[in-house]
Amino acid sequence: MENLWRAATFQAPDPDDYAGVEFWAEPERAGWLSKQGDYIKTWRRRWFVLKQGKLLWFKDANVTRLSEPRGVVSVGRCLTVKGAEDVLNKPFAFEVSTNQDTMFFIADSEKEKEEWINSIGRSIVQHSRSVTESEVVDYDSKR
Repeated sequence: MENLWRAATFQAPDPDDYAGVEFWAEPERAGWLSKQGDYIKTWRRRWFVLKQGKLLWFKDANVTRLSEPRGVVSVGRCLTVKGAEDVLNKPFAFEVSTNQDTMFFIADSEKEKEEWINSIGRSIVQHSRSVTESEVVDYDSKR
């Protein structure tokens, strides 16, 4: 509920959501995308940074240690990333989906769209929480 309130009042995300991520240095991928708002469905151009399993966005490209993200998504929670031109009827569109939400983005070119989809897809695989140690069943001890 707190995240919903923060979004509704246009507040920055909780710093705990990106703690330990040096988003200002050596990102896995960074660049301009247009993002559809979560609640007010307008398109805004934002600077995106993919780093350490987090997709963060900022108002401008001058990202420093003191910058505050406008939003952040943990890609480990994402289920799919795929093209969405047919859904939005807009060129270079793609979507990122979690089990709760789908976010839409528009890149500047087909090449940029494909590069973002590939980068986010790789990050999803690297950071997905498929099986944790506590979920592994030791079948030998059950005998």
